[in-house]
Amino acid sequence: MTLFRTFLAAVPVLAVLLAGAAQAREVEHALGTTDVPEDPQRVVVLTNEGTEAALALGVVPVGAVNSWNGDPWWDHISDAMGDAVPVGTESGVNLELVAALEPDLIIGNAQRHEEIYPQLSAIAPTVVSQELRGDWKINFRLYAEALGLADEGDAAIAEFDAAVDALSAKLGPALEEEVSVIRFLPGQIRIYQLDSFSGVLLKDLGFQRPEIQDVGAFAIYTGKESIPDMDGDRIFHFTYETGDGEGDALAQDVLSDPLWQSLSAVQAGKVHAVSDAIWNTAGGILAAELMLKDIARIYGVE
Repeated sequence: MTLFRTFLAAVPVLAVLLAGAAQAREVEHALGTTDVPEDPQRVVVLTNEGTEAALALGVVPVGAVNSWNGDPWWDHISDAMGDAVPVGTESGVNLELVAALEPDLIIGNAQRHEEIYPQLSAIAPTVVSQELRGDWKINFRLYAEALGLADEGDAAIAEFDAAVDALSAKLGPALEEEVSVIRFLPGQIRIYQLDSFSGVLLKDLGFQRPEIQDVGAFAIYTGKESIPDMDGDRIFHFTYETGDGEGDALAQDVLSDPLWQSLSAVQAGKVHAVSDAIWNTAGGILAAELMLKDIARIYGVE
């Protein structure tokens, strides 16, 4: 009789455990396979582009890493972040803050978080993407799957692709331009190539690139000596500033250099300063949508 009563007492607990197991899903990611909740409610996101993915899918994270140069969020996501708690930076996650939020899902990236993956996994089921550059759609699909919103993710990508096709059609002959993409950082200049956030979108639109940039790589890391390699029919440039003014100072130094002034795009008045956050650093679907708007405005096809 005692054993029977013990069994009856254990049934509700067993039922709860089985129900929880039934509601879990396996998600394959960069560092393995993780059982995640069917409908996660308390999500912590540890990359900027991951935060944009969550927001685009209607999920406001309970915690997220600070936007690079945000206070704590980029202007274009600030209103949408609600009561989300900043938990450090992509490369400096505060594990205590993450744990205190009691998440049921953590989204991260192997480039940034492989070393702390065991600690993150001990806090909550953790899904990580592989790269943080190039085609944002790869990570977006993974995050949508982890959130249990794969269909919604596919729909969001389809809508974005339709917007790209529509803008491409409007741009028409303008796509024959070779567009150059340049970034100024403290102590460094980058000439961006195809496997970059802006590079992927420009290629999808159908733009041509200067020969040195028409390469399936990320970027050339260089200095003022490479100013001649920065030319194109049109130049887009942006600056990453860390707060000490060095990025802006380098940008001004280059833009005022006689060699820069001699570039054909400069001579033709086809040089545009654009947002570093939108064209590079944010790296997600919301930034990609805003980049499309920038291009439409610049080319007068809004």
